[in-house]
Amino acid sequence: MKKSIPFLLLAVSLALPVAAQQDPKAGKILDQMSAKYQALKAFQATFTQTLENPSAKVKQNINGDIVVSGQKFRLKISGQEVINDGKTTWTYLKNENEVNISDSDPDSQDMSPSQIYTMYKKGYKYTYVQQVTEGGEPLDVIELAPENRQNDVFKVRLKVRKKDASVKSWQMFKKNGNQYTFLIRNFKPNPPTDAGTFAFDKAKYKGVKVVDLR
Repeated sequence: MKKSIPFLLLAVSLALPVAAQQDPKAGKILDQMSAKYQALKAFQATFTQTLENPSAKVKQNINGDIVVSGQKFRLKISGQEVINDGKTTWTYLKNENEVNISDSDPDSQDMSPSQIYTMYKKGYKYTYVQQVTEGGEPLDVIELAPENRQNDVFKVRLKVRKKDASVKSWQMFKKNGNQYTFLIRNFKPNPPTDAGTFAFDKAKYKGVKVVDLR
């Protein structure tokens, strides 16, 4: 059974009309941030995802790891592993020892976690909120709002370091009251990767059940 990954929900509904008016200050910061990450051949990051729902008194923390190279990625989080080579997506469920295989849809932006660095360019209105200081470092806070009012996500809040335009964290606010916070714990630019990094090797998963959904 194929399960959704909360991390991938970050870039839902991106194929939307472009906003006519944007905040130029926010746009400049976002462009610098985007250029920084897109200039890398690849990057690896460990992160903590926090799910909160104040009204339901829910708070859960999950640690994850991701390697990204262009539209390719390998994501490990909460007993699941998602691998995408740009054409095919493998979703491995550890508890079931099962892997689901599907075609990678280039029009489905939620298939690429790297979209956090470019999502603002299409379908979102962005606004500069304020400068804050956390742990002694100054951060620019920018909010993105989807132009499509039917989007389950009504706001995304980015915190970008002033010193190097890197992303420290982002929050996704959903209409059902859920708030997802993604805090980057460790970031490594241009880690060594090869063809095997972004492919599922069945031989390494003894007895795995293969469900081909293509």
